[in-house]
Amino acid sequence: MKKIFILTGEPSGDKLASTVISKLKLQNPNIQYLSVGGTNIKKLGIKSIFDLNEITYLGFTSVLINIFKIRNIINKTVDEIIKFNPDILFSVDSPDFTLRVAEKVKKINNKIKTIHYVAPQVWIWRKNRVKKIKKFIDHMLLLFGFEKKYFDEENIKNTFVGHPLIEKNEKVKTQLNDLISKDKNIISIFPGSRKSETSVLLPILLNFVKLMNKKNHSYSYVFHATDENKESIVNQVNKTDLDNIDVVSDENIKSQILSNSIFAVSKSGTVSLQISSSNIPSIIIYKLNFINFMIFKFLVNVKFANIINIINDREVIPELLQNECNAKEIYRTVIYFLKNPELIKKQLEDCRKTLEGIKSKTSSSNETATILNNYLIA
Repeated sequence: MKKIFILTGEPSGDKLASTVISKLKLQNPNIQYLSVGGTNIKKLGIKSIFDLNEITYLGFTSVLINIFKIRNIINKTVDEIIKFNPDILFSVDSPDFTLRVAEKVKKINNKIKTIHYVAPQVWIWRKNRVKKIKKFIDHMLLLFGFEKKYFDEENIKNTFVGHPLIEKNEKVKTQLNDLISKDKNIISIFPGSRKSETSVLLPILLNFVKLMNKKNHSYSYVFHATDENKESIVNQVNKTDLDNIDVVSDENIKSQILSNSIFAVSKSGTVSLQISSSNIPSIIIYKLNFINFMIFKFLVNVKFANIINIINDREVIPELLQNECNAKEIYRTVIYFLKNPELIKKQLEDCRKTLEGIKSKTSSSNETATILNNYLIA
């Protein structure tokens, strides 16, 4: 039986990987799996050698603080992969973790094919990483067509497969009468998947809801959580006197809630593509501690945080970062959009055009699954 080790480093990668593997299981049911994954991978009946929370770190300073623990986890992961002896190491996103593991694995066992999904954003910073990646990655799977030139330059085998978060998947309809009220419009809120993100953004977002309620109590707010952080978010919400907030983590329910929303406030990240593909207007927020922000600002090569804005080289979706990421600014921006439907219409049209340019011919997850299967049967 052929073997694949699935290597993720955070909940978003776990979600992407599970989408691919669910398709691969349909193409080829005779594959043995082991992983570093989260709840989505585990739902497919695949064991994870670590709890994903153990390796989910954010920012330069937190990496430095946990450097020995991270190094230990990397080495243990390498040992488990070598012991499992897979035909393919399928790494997904989180390059500071997954690519370090892949490099070590390749040095020990060159026969293991290393396929990485979600290319590191060399177009934002550390472009020289491509030269190093060439030594240990057999195939790079790209979410965006414009990334291709960076890997072609170094003759790294690569395929543009598109982004799975903008695929239109058929969802099972669920009755959501308790969450979707005819009396209140829904504003979806995405506070992040990492504990280090929610610890910073959640207090700000709860204060934003308080400001909204003072002016208008006719909105309902749904916080989109992961299975890993739902309990923590619920606990924080319960400490407030806010009575128009719900927290959901089920992917099917989240998708339906988003589709029924009139607006979204989201932390910067790939989830913004899912919001845009659902044709929901939004704003982007993010905040790093001062040291991380200064390092990031010094190293990055782009003006924007959001991929839609980066592709267009202009602010299609408003970004409230650092000092602007506060309850008052979020409130002002959301209210301004809600009062100006022509701005919403313009944003949605610009996003639609942008998404058309980054869709794969068929399906990102299907194409990725096919590439993995082709390596197994070659």
